[in-house]
Amino acid sequence: MIVFRQVDARYPFLWEDARQPAGRWHRAGDGPAHYFADTPDGAWAEFLRHEEITDPRDLPTIRRQMWAVEIGDAPAARVDLPDDTLTGGRGTYAACQRAAEALRRGGIRRIVARSAALVAGGARAIRVANGEREAKPRDGQTIVIFGPPADLTGWMAADQASPSADLLDRVHHYR
Repeated sequence: MIVFRQVDARYPFLWEDARQPAGRWHRAGDGPAHYFADTPDGAWAEFLRHEEITDPRDLPTIRRQMWAVEIGDAPAARVDLPDDTLTGGRGTYAACQRAAEALRRGGIRRIVARSAALVAGGARAIRVANGEREAKPRDGQTIVIFGPPADLTGWMAADQASPSADLLDRVHHYR
């Protein structure tokens, strides 16, 4: 399976130790936890939401790397939480962290959940059939893999990239 991750070019695209700051699915010191999106839209949406970017005039100033990462085909455990928790603001992180911790105690090392950063149907693609056409939209997924990144292989898909302006309307921004 190929997934996507955008990063600041000053740092490696994956974490190697537990010094990683806390995130939705792990507490500080619980890492490494590798967060991926099933689409580039999802990866960009996570950045835009986290940085609270809502103005299209800010998009041309963004310069980040987009990575395509091979994570293998191991199954992921689906996180069972209400949608308002899965897509909520920072105040919902503790509930998500507890759910992920419970799964990890049970031996789970890979989870999947609805993207917190994309609105429903926010992952958009293009297909070619008598010219370019919008493909059927889908919900974005976040995949998190806990533990050392030794079995993960990445390819830089873009350097000094920025998200498309039409993505801002599909981001589930913090309230």
